[in-house]
Amino acid sequence: MSPQRILVVDDEDNARRAIATILNEEGYEVAEAANGAEALARIGEFSPAVVLTDVRMPQMDGLTLLKTAREQGSDATFVMMTAFASVETAVEAMKSGADNFLLKPLDADQVLVTLGKVLEKRSLRQEAEALRDQVRSRVRRFHDIIGESPQLQGIYDVIRRAAGTRATVLILGESGTGKELIAQALHQESPRKDKPFIRVHCAALSENLLESELFGHEKGSFTGALARKEGRFELADGGTLFLDEIGEISPAVQVKLLRVLQQREFERVGGTQTLKVDVRIVAATHRDLVAEVKAGRFREDLYYRLNVVSVTLPPLRDRKSDVPALVNHFLEKYSDSYGKQVRGLAPGTLQALLSHDWPGNIRELENAIERAVVLAQGQELSTDDLPPVLRGPRPHGTSTGALIPGATLAAIEREAILRTLEMVQGSTSRAAEVLGISVRKIQYRLKEYSTPDGAPLKVVADEAEDLAAES
Repeated sequence: MSPQRILVVDDEDNARRAIATILNEEGYEVAEAANGAEALARIGEFSPAVVLTDVRMPQMDGLTLLKTAREQGSDATFVMMTAFASVETAVEAMKSGADNFLLKPLDADQVLVTLGKVLEKRSLRQEAEALRDQVRSRVRRFHDIIGESPQLQGIYDVIRRAAGTRATVLILGESGTGKELIAQALHQESPRKDKPFIRVHCAALSENLLESELFGHEKGSFTGALARKEGRFELADGGTLFLDEIGEISPAVQVKLLRVLQQREFERVGGTQTLKVDVRIVAATHRDLVAEVKAGRFREDLYYRLNVVSVTLPPLRDRKSDVPALVNHFLEKYSDSYGKQVRGLAPGTLQALLSHDWPGNIRELENAIERAVVLAQGQELSTDDLPPVLRGPRPHGTSTGALIPGATLAAIEREAILRTLEMVQGSTSRAAEVLGISVRKIQYRLKEYSTPDGAPLKVVADEAEDLAAES
């Protein structure tokens, strides 16, 4: 194996050369830089694994060097060197992505121990990232729907079987559960996938506007109708029309929609020409339509016309085993979107996410992760980055490689499962393969961990994975 490359950055020549000599004697490949500007050039040509840099330097200090190197795409691990009076600056640097810091005057043994730790951590992170690349295509997703819980597997099966027909599909579920994604998947699985997929949000339009949007209108049919307009049914001809929040439409529009479903024909508002279309209708609502029918607010005959094939999406609180995969998806999405280098979750963060009931479902989870990525100061999301409602007690023992005696086997198992799920982008099937246990056991444990009275984590990832491998 080729020696690890270390770049030593310090404006004090004697100190810099002394460190370089020690590292050379230990078998490292060492380069030197006398200031931040010189270090930036050396990083590009030398590609060090670790940059060991002083904090206080003229021209460009160590903190600016770190931030600039990150902006230029360097993935080098940074270790900051500082005098005691600069500890607060070093802590700020660590929040910006530094992995550790050393106090001056330096102790040679402490330098070597610290380098050993950060290089081991870097190696583990690189292995985890390589594993993420390998399993990214294996994370169970169906079109744009992410999840491998038994509830979703049943829904995927219904979509596949219904997609080839023209049967109307009714999608039920709470707000934020992903009903539109189900409709899109149904369209993509169908022979109509190369034809239009047209959306209409029924709750966002008044009765008159909705009627015009759905069926179109003729010139002069009402004030402001300056020209003929084709409706969504015409635009969706040959494809799929998705009617979101169908439970919000007025009785008058319900009557006209029922006619289209029964006879596949309609007239534009203000028109006399009967138009025929070939449209697959998919409707969705968060309301209980059976209760709406009983209350007289929704036509019973329309309900039965819509409910040829029904799909009920479970709320996120009932499929907690999908949370890790969703978290990793949104973490990657918003890290790329905001140009951040957030690569994972700190210990305790996944536990906090699993413990929440997510009344806003996937939409709430996505907003929470976006907020956390925006606020994150390091390479991992911590509970401090989460919305206040999600913050729980701080986990014990968060230092890498620390040995905590007295941990229970249940705590060790929990940490092994949670940290392995983070490593494999939330895929319960891949985590089960890595840990040598069944997918069902992981899903059962995730339900257990999501209870509010779950005990705090007591073991770090490295130790837990070692113990899991030995068991």
